[in-house]
Amino acid sequence: MKRVVVGLSGGVDSSVAAYLLQEQGYEVIGLFMKNWHDDSVTISNECPWLEDSNDALLVAEKLGIPFQTVDLSEQYQEKIVDYMFKEYEQGRTPNPDVLCNREIKFEVFMKIAESLGADYVATGHYCRKGIIEKDGNEVFQLLAGKDDNKDQSYFLCQLSQKQLSKALFPIGELTKPEVREIATKLDLITAEKKDSQGLCFVGKISLPTFLQQKLSPIQGDIVEIPDDLKAFVDYSEIKVAPENVLELARPFTYEPNQGEVVTTHQGAHYYTIGQRKGLHIGGRPNPSFVIETDVNTNTVYSGQNDTHPGLNRWALKVSKEGLLFVGLVKLHTMEICGRSLTPFLMLCGL
Repeated sequence: MKRVVVGLSGGVDSSVAAYLLQEQGYEVIGLFMKNWHDDSVTISNECPWLEDSNDALLVAEKLGIPFQTVDLSEQYQEKIVDYMFKEYEQGRTPNPDVLCNREIKFEVFMKIAESLGADYVATGHYCRKGIIEKDGNEVFQLLAGKDDNKDQSYFLCQLSQKQLSKALFPIGELTKPEVREIATKLDLITAEKKDSQGLCFVGKISLPTFLQQKLSPIQGDIVEIPDDLKAFVDYSEIKVAPENVLELARPFTYEPNQGEVVTTHQGAHYYTIGQRKGLHIGGRPNPSFVIETDVNTNTVYSGQNDTHPGLNRWALKVSKEGLLFVGLVKLHTMEICGRSLTPFLMLCGL
């Protein structure tokens, strides 16, 4: 009998995942990960870890499976939290959940599972795993979950082939209503529990409070850039063609004298490109969005409407280190998360 360790989060999805694995004949062990100790930045009643661990324990008892709690807060601090601070400080917006899956759930947690004799690690993600053969070898694909409204394959996009080979996603073929229906029939305590929001296995946090632990507030200006800036006009005149890819991918640069100061902020590192909420810009005829941040000058640049040219480009430049193709089938028609995408241009470390 194959042994599976399930990351029981205290939510309905991982609860049903554990049950389905039992039904499939696996020997199932439930593990709850405690990743955070500082409750001062966690929003009250939003996924507190103690309540979640108790719910996970009750689910394990109901299913009759062994249960343990593992404290991974030290590794989480080092691999996720410190990384977050570094990225925000440099003016970039990280996705801690993507990193958490790669570095914690399917790395540190997986090693713990293997020490318990596990053949696989399972989670309650809404995604699927496919297997194809290429050059005589198995290639594991990361596929979208059947529930388009809950698909979570994006959050697993950086898993390696080795990690995917050991991963199981039992609820990937189900919709959320179907998962809740199973939990209700089993009378699980998590059946009607609200979905958690926020950081991986931590809960919903107050991001400004969280960031202020290391990034001090510094007042600066929010400068609105008009949509008829000469740089935008020049860009619109570039022919959209592969031979112009480098020019199309070149980022815009802004100076405060190119626009109008519309309000102030408390730190450019608190903002992200595309952000609309929390700008506190009043008196504008249209919604405002962040189009760029400059942490060196502590300036945030905004533009009106999501059609602003500062938010829309024909091409982007990315480094090879930032790319990971999981189960790539074709070069120009990529299958990502089970969906066929045909990008106009593919840039790989230009």
